Amino acid sequence: MFDSVAAELHRDGHHVEAVTLSGLESDGPADVDRPPNLDTHIAQVAEIIDRGDGTPVALCGHSYGGMVIAGVADLLGDRLDQLVFIDAYVPDDGDSCWSLTSDRFRELFMAGARADGRWVAVPEGLDPRARPHPLASFVQSIRLGDNPSRPLGRTFISGGAWPGSPFVTLTERLRTDAGWRVHEIPVGHNIARRDPHSLAAVLGALPGVRG
Repeated sequence: MFDSVAAELHRDGHHVEAVTLSGLESDGPADVDRPPNLDTHIAQVAEIIDRGDGTPVALCGHSYGGMVIAGVADLLGDRLDQLVFIDAYVPDDGDSCWSLTSDRFRELFMAGARADGRWVAVPEGLDPRARPHPLASFVQSIRLGDNPSRPLGRTFISGGAWPGSPFVTLTERLRTDAGWRVHEIPVGHNIARRDPHSLAAVLGALPGVRG
């Protein structure tokens, strides 16, 4: 879903890697009987950063991906320059996607997992590239320590007040927080699909982001 955004940033001279989280591969999970959890996804992204050349990176996460990048920053904050939450959950220690979302989405998670209790089926009408999501990753609480690292730039990109959004109150709170930059691309939750040009423009203009 972020291919168009990545391509535009590449054309502008940025190095970009769009990561498909474990279990969400286009051809399905490698092991359907062992769904990955939040720790799995944090470790996956942290390993990719560890393999890099040491240049500080801007780490972006959409929706549930906010949980992942928060966990990676807790482990590797000294390897990062920016955290960008794209209409995403912003957790504190002990939070989960389940605890931070709305009753509407908790009901969708449960309805989607009704078939096997492990994988949340994709609701009708979503991006056709979407894949069933491991329920374990939604319900696991994040563990965040008090790990000292250099200050990170923190940006929240809102998709606006789309119907049922669990991020409206969060967006308004972050607007008044001096530690955050807040941008709005009011096209709904799937910003990368609906307006990749505007999203790429915001990401490419972040302070400290280099080609």
